[in-house]
Amino acid sequence: MLQLDIASKIADLVLEEGRALGVNPLTVAVLDSNGHVQVLKRDNGSNGMLRPQIAQAKAWGAVALGHGGRLLAKRAELAPAFFAALDTISHGRVAPVPGGVLIRDAEGQVVGGVGVSGDLPDNDEKCAVAAVTAAGFTPDAG
Repeated sequence: MLQLDIASKIADLVLEEGRALGVNPLTVAVLDSNGHVQVLKRDNGSNGMLRPQIAQAKAWGAVALGHGGRLLAKRAELAPAFFAALDTISHGRVAPVPGGVLIRDAEGQVVGGVGVSGDLPDNDEKCAVAAVTAAGFTPDAG
């Protein structure tokens, strides 16, 4: 189980990593293993009305499908009809792009997911991976 204080720490670490890398201001969502939002934070200047929803959709898709956003993006290219159906089934809650990262514990179990939005998807993913690692978990970006 991902504790609230750890989820908040991961979100803070994402924002710190983004600042250290000099990327655009970020929005981060940390979800538990059931896909429920535990923490949602926006850095100062993280503009765009949809940033929170994009961050949540990156994390939710990873948790719901058990794969990081990078692998989901590859699968979406190979099976566009399936992902179009998945969009309908999930009510638009899946964003199959880099920036959605699973959080795995020492035993390899998924304890949550983190989604980041605000910069290029590769940079969003870098910040999520660095934060999950710094918090003592194993990131799974796909």
